[in-house]
Amino acid sequence: MSTDYTAHQSGGPRLSAGVGVYDLVAIGRTGVDIYPLQHGVGLEKVRTFEKFLGGSATNVAVAAARHGRRVALVTRTGNDPFGRYIHEALVDFGVDDRFVTSVDGPPTPVTFCEVFPPDDFPLYFYRYPTAPDLMIEASELPLEAITLARIFWATVTGLSQEPSRAAHLVALRARGRGTHTVLDLDYRPMFWPNAAEASLQVDAALDHATVAVGNREECEVAVGETDPQRAADALLERGVELAIVKQGPKGVLAATRDERVEVPPFPVEVVNGLGAGDAFGGALCHGLLSGWDLRRVVEFANVAGALVASKLECSTAMPTSLEVREQLASRGSPDFAATHEEG
Repeated sequence: MSTDYTAHQSGGPRLSAGVGVYDLVAIGRTGVDIYPLQHGVGLEKVRTFEKFLGGSATNVAVAAARHGRRVALVTRTGNDPFGRYIHEALVDFGVDDRFVTSVDGPPTPVTFCEVFPPDDFPLYFYRYPTAPDLMIEASELPLEAITLARIFWATVTGLSQEPSRAAHLVALRARGRGTHTVLDLDYRPMFWPNAAEASLQVDAALDHATVAVGNREECEVAVGETDPQRAADALLERGVELAIVKQGPKGVLAATRDERVEVPPFPVEVVNGLGAGDAFGGALCHGLLSGWDLRRVVEFANVAGALVASKLECSTAMPTSLEVREQLASRGSPDFAATHEEG
């Protein structure tokens, strides 16, 4: 995966000519979402489906690219038609796919969901006993791109199996806890033997993160707390600089050592809640890179997530900055006039 890079000389890492520094490098899960076009019924009753690009890290990359950011994804696919589809879709969304490689063996995973609005969206992952994105090798990481990226985004799912676990930790260590190194707590119990094993691996990864993002249940796995304020405190005590705790219908809490912000939910008619968190993540990256104050960052990300929740799909529903600003302006947020130029 690192063939486009030269070994760095004394004086620090450097990228090969023409590659440049990425705003965001994300690593982790990818695949194909197979979503039903009939809602309110189980999969056994569904007659038609539509396919979309999917996977948490992949969706975050797409979401950031939709805000005009220069983004690369590090992952692996099967050597199959769905793997080729992922490459084509990434390029269409403006995500650099040069670090997406194929493996011979397990196929590109697919994920089915059921849609029972407003709050029940069961997921069925077809990625056993392993998936290509869990076969990322540390020796193949594009470490210069990861080290120099303005944001590096990793998810807890990538810690669930080897060799991906070792690769993620190598990438996180290479960052040296540089700004912004994000750990998406993204705990999926079906990928782990038990919660205790997940807690152990998350604890190790938190040593290298400057930003942690998760819901209350994910915070419990990470730091043993479900109360949002105590969870934020515990994450800050682990050394992160920004802790974001999603509270569902109660909104979002964002905390640093000097500031706490709570943003209420942005009301929409929910079609499919899946992917909202990834839209939040991509918009969070955009806000951090823009240098906005904390409240503004979280308000922007919150609306981006809500807009995706109002759609069936994930990747193709990721909003542009203009779409988010228009929604905020329509609800009376003067800082987000549609004509505002972002950093």
